[in-house]
Amino acid sequence: MTRASLVVATALVGLSAGLFAAFSYAVMPGLRRTDDATFVQSMRAINAAILNPVFLLVFAGAGVAALAAAILGWHTDARPWLVAGVILYAVGAFVVTGAVNVPLNDALETGTGAAAQLRDAFEDRWVVFNHLRSVLTTAAFVCLLVGLSQL
Repeated sequence: MTRASLVVATALVGLSAGLFAAFSYAVMPGLRRTDDATFVQSMRAINAAILNPVFLLVFAGAGVAALAAAILGWHTDARPWLVAGVILYAVGAFVVTGAVNVPLNDALETGTGAAAQLRDAFEDRWVVFNHLRSVLTTAAFVCLLVGLSQL
């Protein structure tokens, strides 16, 4: 059961890390090349579209599955790696997203005024914190992979 739960957790954390990374190296650089109105419209559309059951399963399911794997693997040699993976994922995915990226998304969604002003208040900060969550969730993925090798 420990191995199966860790395989599921590792897959979900990897998918989540990959999503954040894809925004870092493809989506946001692509949107940087657009005009202000297109940028704002695109981010609003992306932020609405991403709220779906598949995203919820991957994003929240990764945290739940990683925690379950850490509990089930508590008495194994993999414990330090599993605990590190849970902490890194929780901070990267839940804390950074909840404290920075979601409030910025909400402000962009409800903001009024010129697209240039909305973009200026959003883009640079959102991108920096997305890079942070990319790094942290990727590190969580690596920790879970190492933990899997320890079982």
